[in-house]
Amino acid sequence: MVHDLYILMITAGVVSLLFKLLKQPVVLGYIVAGILVGPNSFGGSFVDAENVEAWGNIGVLFVLFCIGLEFRLKNLVSSGKVAVVGAATIIVGMMVLGYGVGRFAELDNMNSLFLAAMLCMSSTTIVMKAIDEAGLSKARFVKGATSILIFEDIVAVVLMVLLSSIAVKNSFEGVELLKKVGVLAVTLVVWFVVGILVIPTLLRKVRPHLNDETLIILALGLCLGMVLTAEEAGFSSALGAFVMGMVLAETLEAHRIEKLMAPLKNVFAAIFFVSVGMMINPTSLAEYWPSILFVSIVIIIGMIVFGTLGCWWGGETFKDSMLTGFSFVQIGEFSFIIAALGSKLEVTDPAIYPIIVAASVLTTFLTPYIMKATVPCYDFLYKHAPTRLRSKIDRREQEVEKAEQNTSASTEETFLAHAEKVQHALRRTIITKRVVKLFYTNMSENDRKGQSDKVQSTKEENHE
Repeated sequence: MVHDLYILMITAGVVSLLFKLLKQPVVLGYIVAGILVGPNSFGGSFVDAENVEAWGNIGVLFVLFCIGLEFRLKNLVSSGKVAVVGAATIIVGMMVLGYGVGRFAELDNMNSLFLAAMLCMSSTTIVMKAIDEAGLSKARFVKGATSILIFEDIVAVVLMVLLSSIAVKNSFEGVELLKKVGVLAVTLVVWFVVGILVIPTLLRKVRPHLNDETLIILALGLCLGMVLTAEEAGFSSALGAFVMGMVLAETLEAHRIEKLMAPLKNVFAAIFFVSVGMMINPTSLAEYWPSILFVSIVIIIGMIVFGTLGCWWGGETFKDSMLTGFSFVQIGEFSFIIAALGSKLEVTDPAIYPIIVAASVLTTFLTPYIMKATVPCYDFLYKHAPTRLRSKIDRREQEVEKAEQNTSASTEETFLAHAEKVQHALRRTIITKRVVKLFYTNMSENDRKGQSDKVQSTKEENHE
């Protein structure tokens, strides 16, 4: 096992360093490292595939736990229309397109459904990395893009649960599916509400005794506890990790946990992507290259069109909508996870996995270059657009700028105002005043403390 870990780490480290020097995403380096140490490159594997798979599964849990930690309910509420409309447009549009591609390739319903799910999710990690490397992290469109990615992550976890249920039963029972969705929704609400009521209060009481070591051990214990709870309830382990991340995101210690989890997440996420690369057969890539190219083109065009339309319908300016759409032109973590799920359940064609991974690698590689083309494309479209459409684009720009200037309350104040309305409404229904006050206090205190921690962290970084 130590031998396997050594081979994985040294290969991933060297290859990812090379990719960094070439200014390419390190995720691609990890996948290439997996191809090199896997069983398909040099006539035999350098590592035990079962050990790598086990570590990769742990990596998935940690990645989803950290994605949950980055989830902030107030951010989703503040983005509101853009997050919901944008994500819904992309997911529905890409799933219809992906299902159509599957049927066009003469795949059955199950394969086409899994393919549709693989194509509808952009990579949060890659998008944010590409935006940061492009120097656009402070741009206006980033807030809406981040909210859409968060919403997509939530939908992806739900999709995984539904796909597992469909695959096990091997049927599309509408009533059964709706029942499963209802049970899932109720379970999520119960877990989240109970978690918000109990865990922040507990952490606040023991906070004086929580050093970094104790905090990370406690956080991982809670994460794995929720994973086991999810499995016992008949849901995927990934759902449990994500939910606990969401719960801890609303505690005073969220930013500390996020910071402490980063090295662990990076290590196990690297192992996960290496395990993905190990399943790729280079000879199959040569065999399926027309399909890989076709799927990549579908992803790029579909994401640009649906991403731009979704943000425009959600109230963004046309330029910001295009910036979002052009940055979403790849698939990533969840596509791999869903592809691996299909392979594990033996319900997808073996050819789909290498095609999806190769298409992800290709679209990830092209993402920075496609993003650079956004402004020239916008200028060209604006210049050649009909007068009526140009007027509408200008009017939307003025409306958005005016809305920004007239915003007197901060995002936090707006969120707390919504929370207070909910508090008053719930007082008159089934929840007691004491419980509602506790829920409200836990969330609002975390928002205030979170802002303070961010400011302090920024000061420390600037000082260094």
